[in-house]
Amino acid sequence: MTCRLSIEAETFPIAGSFTIARGSRTEAKVVTVRLTQGEVTGQGECVPYPRYGESVESVIAQIEEARSALEAGVTPEELQNLIPAGAARNAVDCALWDLTAKRQDTTVANLIGVKSQRILETAYTISVGTPQKMAEDAAKAAYRPLLKVKLAGDGDVERITAVRQAAPNCKLIVDANEGWSESNLEANIKACQQAGVGLVEQPLPAGKDAVLAEVEHLIPICADESLHTSADLQGLRDRYSAVNIKLDKTGGITEGLKLLRKAEEMDYVIMVGCMLGTSLAMAPAMLLAQNAQFVDLDGPLLLAKDREDGITFDGSLMHPPSPQLWG
Repeated sequence: MTCRLSIEAETFPIAGSFTIARGSRTEAKVVTVRLTQGEVTGQGECVPYPRYGESVESVIAQIEEARSALEAGVTPEELQNLIPAGAARNAVDCALWDLTAKRQDTTVANLIGVKSQRILETAYTISVGTPQKMAEDAAKAAYRPLLKVKLAGDGDVERITAVRQAAPNCKLIVDANEGWSESNLEANIKACQQAGVGLVEQPLPAGKDAVLAEVEHLIPICADESLHTSADLQGLRDRYSAVNIKLDKTGGITEGLKLLRKAEEMDYVIMVGCMLGTSLAMAPAMLLAQNAQFVDLDGPLLLAKDREDGITFDGSLMHPPSPQLWG
């Protein structure tokens, strides 16, 4: 059955600012895809990521190139060969799953074999800044069980020490966003170990991380920018013990599920993360995160305003999305 495709660029202001090793921003720019068959509409959201050469304009152009095929009707499996892995395919793939579930009067959870969705505990992000500013932010968030601390390279020993002092009872994970180097790697990892950090994300740049195979893993080291699809897993095994699965990298739930299952078979520690988007982007990821050891889906908590019918948060606890939102 044919369907009607609509594509919309949307902007959501961030509460304050969001800062990582690569820079700061004050708004989240997303692309929303809707596929309509008759009276039923499925929707999905993606976050174009400049790190991977994506922009709102390029993502919309990718989807437009596939418009004829999409409106003629494709399955999620056929979509994998129509659009390459990345943000554009993610939005379409999630919309397809949502549409299929609604047309069959069921849920995406049922379609993929998740019997019931549980409430998840997400990490909450502390943006990188001066040790003093990060300590202040950590103190304000110290009631949350898990904090994700953004780092940047030089000066990170002081940053992680300050955060730990400000939030002594929180579980911590850190994300260097490729900001470390071989010269500060061991000192930063040791500082994280001393602070009781449970996971270090992507310390070195993708493609320049071979040294991780020679460094003692005092705590789990997680691949983020180095990992996109299931095809990457085998080549990362000697360097990483954990993987961060993001739908904007896998290109949607279809490949995300494949990556998840293969990573579990290979005994990786599983983290399910997100780009900075709304509840519409978090809802599909919640399905993959049901048994993850680390959940980082706090995008809506960092926005000044979320979508209508957004996910309900009780502190850091995420409730399953409403049918009005997705799934």
